[in-house]
Amino acid sequence: MNLGLRNKKAIVCGSTQGIGKAIAEELALEGVGITLIARNEDALKEVAASLDVSLGQKHNFLCVDFSANNFSERIDSLSQDYDILINNTGGPASGPITDAQPEDFENAFKMHLLNNQILVKKVVEGMKRNSFGRIINIISTSVKAPIPGLGVSNTIRAAVANWAKTLSLELGIYGITVNNVLPGFTNTTRLNSLINKKSEVQGKPIDEVASQMKKSVPMNRFGSSNEVASAVVFLSSTKASYINGINLPVDGGRTASL
Repeated sequence: MNLGLRNKKAIVCGSTQGIGKAIAEELALEGVGITLIARNEDALKEVAASLDVSLGQKHNFLCVDFSANNFSERIDSLSQDYDILINNTGGPASGPITDAQPEDFENAFKMHLLNNQILVKKVVEGMKRNSFGRIINIISTSVKAPIPGLGVSNTIRAAVANWAKTLSLELGIYGITVNNVLPGFTNTTRLNSLINKKSEVQGKPIDEVASQMKKSVPMNRFGSSNEVASAVVFLSSTKASYINGINLPVDGGRTASL
């Protein structure tokens, strides 16, 4: 299938590991030029050098910490000429919502929603001029059903989902789609840290906790970053031009709601 992505340009956030890195790799294979954004410059250089260039695509990176107060200034060097924006930021720390401090919500809101808004405002006028744009937010299945022990994350992810739905209503007329991809239990550093935390709280071996989590998934396994990335690549493509404003779980069927 020709996805119509050759010569497109994409910003991929959080792209030095896990799901973000897999998205950058899969988009590059389709001929997309990637701008990687993350905070580790050495890792950015390594990933940028590894991306496919066989179709003439060119890649670069911007070293930015999403928790920085001057985030807007740090991305000022980016052009407006992008076709695809992948908003992807590491999730807030786990823990009960009753243990969270107000600043935990403020910091997560800034990293996950305000910075998304800053990036959208950076690229949206260029997308409008080209009558083509794809804005995809990597969130969580918690927007459909809150996940126990992820109080701050559940709250902020839901805010991002509603922000994205609002954007989709405003931007669809310009040929710009806005969608959310909701990874389930995906084999990443984030998942490993959650498993370790559960193991500590429950007093159970890590392998036992992981096995219990897998059993909650109809496919009885964790997903891979590449499986999430494949969904993102399709939503980025010309083939997904009439898919707008949705929350797409990529979770092996775990989420109980439709």
